[in-house]
Amino acid sequence: MTTGRNILKLLLPLILGGTILWWMYRDFDFGRIEHVLWHEMDWWWMLLSFPFGILAQLFRAWRWRQSLEPLGERPRVSTLSYAVFLSYATSLVVPRVGEFLRCGVLKRWEGTPFSKALGTVVTERAVDTLVVLLYSGVILLLQLSIFGTFFRKTGTSFDRLLSGFSPTGYLVTAVCALAVMLLLHLLLRRLAFYDRVKTTLSGIWEGVSSLRRLRNLPRYALFSIAIWVCYFMHYYLTFFCFPFTSSLGLGCALVSFVVANFAVVVPTPNGAGPWHFAIKTMLVLYGVQEAQALYFVLIVHTVQTLLVIALGMWAWGHLSFIPQVRGHDSGVRKDDYS
Repeated sequence: MTTGRNILKLLLPLILGGTILWWMYRDFDFGRIEHVLWHEMDWWWMLLSFPFGILAQLFRAWRWRQSLEPLGERPRVSTLSYAVFLSYATSLVVPRVGEFLRCGVLKRWEGTPFSKALGTVVTERAVDTLVVLLYSGVILLLQLSIFGTFFRKTGTSFDRLLSGFSPTGYLVTAVCALAVMLLLHLLLRRLAFYDRVKTTLSGIWEGVSSLRRLRNLPRYALFSIAIWVCYFMHYYLTFFCFPFTSSLGLGCALVSFVVANFAVVVPTPNGAGPWHFAIKTMLVLYGVQEAQALYFVLIVHTVQTLLVIALGMWAWGHLSFIPQVRGHDSGVRKDDYS
């Protein structure tokens, strides 16, 4: 039964992403893609975008190390970088599993307790969400008209969604949510592994609370901003690879980047399917022909995914030659951020 569930969890994201891609490319002329790749595409811009994709992951590793320091953990930056590279690559197979894998890498090669590492990862996700919401809000206000067009084209209506709730409905929903949380708490207390769960949650909370004890909060904030600036540049520079997107401008890149960030919440490998649909729709709204938009999303997503795979393979190769830690000796190793 458990094996069946695991297989289902593995297959569902693949099926979902594959279904969206099939629907988008069901009438697509794949025969022309070779011509676009070698005669219409400027590969120098694509290569120029690669360092930003790598830097985004390196900034994540440096920020992770800083959040671990208040917990008494000082893992090597190299191991942290390998763990991040590997986590992105493995998430291509099973979405979100990479977050757990990189904590496991840190435990195995640095001796960092899994629960502490996981707590800092939870903190990272909260900070990343805040950063995304902040810049999305700013861009939403600056490009409100194009967002409204996007929602109409995709059949999304927030007014219709929210109108289904009355004040009483909101109250009932909140009460039900609290009741579910209380029920889960009572069930956990009765389970045999409650103490183990409690210990794990305690470690996670310690990791989350480490943000309050950071020695250099501005540097942490700078890392957090740099991550998303690099993500954006990794995406934006690809606009100049194609003649039909090179003149769209910064506004189109910012708006489509925001929409894509929310689209990849759908759990598919590397956002395959939802990312393609969101970017394609935005490009069409900015005047790009649908066929050209499909070429763009297919080529850019494929190449950037190959970069993630290459980094993951490179990281795994290096980790294979590094001795694993048997005991907790991470405090012995010291490294700077350079």
